[in-house]
Amino acid sequence: MQIKIVAVGKIRERFLMEGIKEYAKRLSAYIRLEMTEIADEPCPERLSAADEERVKDREGERLLKGIGPQEHVILLDLQGKEFTSPDFSEYMDDLALMGKSSVTFIIGGSLGVSGEVRKRADYRWSFSRLTFPHPLMRLMLLEQIYRAMRISKGEPYHK
Repeated sequence: MQIKIVAVGKIRERFLMEGIKEYAKRLSAYIRLEMTEIADEPCPERLSAADEERVKDREGERLLKGIGPQEHVILLDLQGKEFTSPDFSEYMDDLALMGKSSVTFIIGGSLGVSGEVRKRADYRWSFSRLTFPHPLMRLMLLEQIYRAMRISKGEPYHK
């Protein structure tokens, strides 16, 4: 299975970069992983609604450029549906059984994503109703993908 993570913004925190590197290494036994960072739009603290939409649209255009037409797209979204770890593993197995071997996860910017990105998503997944820093979400996503792969293979995982 080919898994791609397309995310807005750069990770600057060393501890997150090290964690991401560790999970990418662990995942190499299970999947082919590609991670793409796209530039975030400059975004002052206070924006009008129209300016917020403009920011999301520009970031959305860059996000969509990184997604092929055959890819199954999962958008990380506060309004999405939640999974348990075993349910997520089963979902990933089901995708593979349906021949969807190329899966792309999208992590939007600080303002969210454009309507076009939402439309392109095949599934909207919420990790929680809590808000997390976007760089931390990359690490959390990789950990959950790794956990799903271990569950799928019948390997032990921390409950």
